[in-house]
Amino acid sequence: MLPFIRSDLSNLKAYTPHPGGSSEIPLDRLDTNECPYDLPDNLKQKLAGNYRELIETNRYPDGSHFQLKEAIAEYVNEATPSANISADNISVGNGSDELIRSILIATCLGGEGSILTATPTFSMYSILAKTLGISIVNVGRNEANFEIDISAAQDAINQTNNSTVKVVFVVNPNSPTANALTAKELEWLLSLPEEIMVVIDEAYFEFSQTTVVEQLNKHPNWVILRTFSKAFKLASLRVGYAIAHPEVIINLEKVRLPYNLPSFSQAAAKLVLVHRQDVLSFIPEILTERTKLFDSFREISALQVWESTANFFYARLTDKGLSLLGENLSQEEGLNNLMQQLKNHGTLIRHTGGGLRITVGTPEENQRTIERIKDIFNKK
Repeated sequence: MLPFIRSDLSNLKAYTPHPGGSSEIPLDRLDTNECPYDLPDNLKQKLAGNYRELIETNRYPDGSHFQLKEAIAEYVNEATPSANISADNISVGNGSDELIRSILIATCLGGEGSILTATPTFSMYSILAKTLGISIVNVGRNEANFEIDISAAQDAINQTNNSTVKVVFVVNPNSPTANALTAKELEWLLSLPEEIMVVIDEAYFEFSQTTVVEQLNKHPNWVILRTFSKAFKLASLRVGYAIAHPEVIINLEKVRLPYNLPSFSQAAAKLVLVHRQDVLSFIPEILTERTKLFDSFREISALQVWESTANFFYARLTDKGLSLLGENLSQEEGLNNLMQQLKNHGTLIRHTGGGLRITVGTPEENQRTIERIKDIFNKK
């Protein structure tokens, strides 16, 4: 109703953090793929000391992020020595969301191109593109294993009657379906011409230990995204980073906001990298719990669940599950029903991408989740 607002914004919905509202009971928060454990107290104390001794709150943060970039490059090379990454290959953002937005601004803004995604996938690619007025080409995935429909994707790229595809976004492992890129999918991505930017989002790298960062040496059109919000336990501080060819980084730096990352966030990211063995020591437990959860989910005939290479699972209701929840329910209605019932019992999960996304939590949280799901269906 305001004449100065872009007309297309009336068709957009703001991102709604999950979950909304309050609860009268303690909740197991298995809905946002965060780490279930906070930073160790000794590191929190060190971080508090850094804040007190090193950070001048009346001064702007380091706008170059140079020390943090060097620390990130060292970490990347430690895991993948062949990558040969330096600070010149790194751009740091206020979460990966800011980096996705910078990529869109640097490539497609002003009608210069569209993006391609394979749904279901991380929703922020499309949400951010829409906010910038950038067109989106969506292709599907194989319903059995959620591999990208490569034929449809290639056809979309080959079409000349639509806006040229400038960027292809994929998550490895994909969210919300938790499947890693297959050899066939990777082969297709490698075949794309240098005129197309290929963005591989490795937000769950520490859980999957699967990376394509070594491909950057041969493919200057590739960008890898990673985050400190998951395994590094810094979700509240919003630190993400891109790894790419130096010329790509130069252009991402041109369009990012100055002083985009607060001093405290930079200090926290540097601290967890120094103490990464300590911070990441919980991962074997998550992988063990992931196996136990999958085995337990498979025993619930009301659910169809897919194997995971991340720290979460993707599940849908079987026909039996739908019938147990109510008569003539659609899959979407049934999923909403189950999600709400689990919330009422004290477990938060996410309904997204046509299924349920369930984060691997602590052993106690996981046990309660299984018991609550079984209890819901056994009462029917």
